Amino acid sequence: MMNRFEGPGGKEARIRYLDGDFQVTSPGAFVRCAVTGESIPLDELKYWSVARQEPYASAAASLRREIEANPEMRSRR
Repeated sequence: MMNRFEGPGGKEARIRYLDGDFQVTSPGAFVRCAVTGESIPLDELKYWSVARQEPYASAAASLRREIEANPEMRSRR
Protein backbone atom coordinates (compact mmCIF):
# COMPACT_ATOMS: atom_id res chain seq x y z
CA MET A 1 0.00 0.00 0.00
CA MET A 2 1.33 3.47 -0.92
CA ASN A 3 1.15 6.44 1.38
CA ARG A 4 0.30 9.92 0.08
CA PHE A 5 3.96 10.81 -0.53
CA GLU A 6 4.72 7.80 -2.72
CA GLY A 7 3.97 7.21 -6.37
CA PRO A 8 3.67 9.78 -9.14
CA GLY A 9 1.63 12.28 -7.13
CA GLY A 10 3.87 12.00 -4.07
CA LYS A 11 6.71 14.24 -5.15
CA GLU A 12 7.41 17.85 -4.30
CA ALA A 13 5.77 20.34 -6.65
CA ARG A 14 7.48 23.35 -8.20
CA ILE A 15 5.40 26.49 -7.85
CA ARG A 16 5.43 30.04 -9.17
CA TYR A 17 3.91 32.23 -6.47
CA LEU A 18 1.68 35.05 -7.68
CA ASP A 19 -0.39 37.74 -5.95
CA GLY A 20 -3.32 35.86 -4.44
CA ASP A 21 -2.68 32.69 -6.46
CA PHE A 22 0.04 30.27 -7.50
CA GLN A 23 0.91 28.40 -10.67
CA VAL A 24 2.16 24.81 -10.63
CA THR A 25 5.17 24.61 -12.94
CA SER A 26 6.08 21.00 -12.10
CA PRO A 27 3.37 18.66 -10.75
CA GLY A 28 3.56 17.26 -7.26
CA ALA A 29 1.53 16.76 -4.10
CA PHE A 30 3.23 19.22 -1.75
CA VAL A 31 5.78 22.00 -1.21
CA ARG A 32 8.16 22.50 1.72
CA CYS A 33 7.87 25.41 4.12
CA ALA A 34 10.86 27.72 3.62
CA VAL A 35 11.10 28.29 7.39
CA THR A 36 10.22 24.97 9.06
CA GLY A 37 10.87 22.49 6.24
CA GLU A 38 7.52 20.82 6.86
CA SER A 39 5.52 19.45 3.94
CA ILE A 40 2.48 21.49 2.91
CA PRO A 41 -0.11 19.70 0.74
CA LEU A 42 -1.00 21.97 -2.19
CA ASP A 43 -4.67 22.01 -1.20
CA GLU A 44 -3.63 23.47 2.19
CA LEU A 45 -1.17 26.08 0.91
CA LYS A 46 -2.30 29.52 2.13
CA TYR A 47 0.85 31.53 2.85
CA TRP A 48 3.71 32.49 0.53
CA SER A 49 5.94 35.37 -0.52
CA VAL A 50 5.77 36.58 -4.10
CA ALA A 51 8.97 38.59 -3.67
CA ARG A 52 10.97 35.65 -2.24
CA GLN A 53 9.04 32.91 -4.09
CA GLU A 54 8.75 30.88 -0.86
CA PRO A 55 5.87 28.93 0.74
CA TYR A 56 5.09 28.97 4.46
CA ALA A 57 3.24 26.45 6.62
CA SER A 58 1.56 29.11 8.77
CA ALA A 59 1.12 32.83 9.30
CA ALA A 60 3.66 32.60 12.14
CA ALA A 61 6.26 31.08 9.80
CA SER A 62 5.56 33.83 7.25
CA LEU A 63 6.01 36.53 9.91
CA ARG A 64 9.21 34.89 11.14
CA ARG A 65 10.70 35.01 7.63
CA GLU A 66 9.54 38.61 7.14
CA ILE A 67 11.29 39.66 10.35
CA GLU A 68 14.45 37.76 9.31
CA ALA A 69 14.43 39.63 5.99
CA ASN A 70 13.57 42.99 7.59
CA PRO A 71 15.11 43.19 11.09
CA GLU A 72 13.88 46.77 11.51
CA MET A 73 10.39 45.27 11.97
CA ARG A 74 11.46 44.01 15.40
CA SER A 75 11.29 47.45 16.99
CA ARG A 76 7.99 49.19 17.53
CA ARG A 77 7.75 52.84 16.71
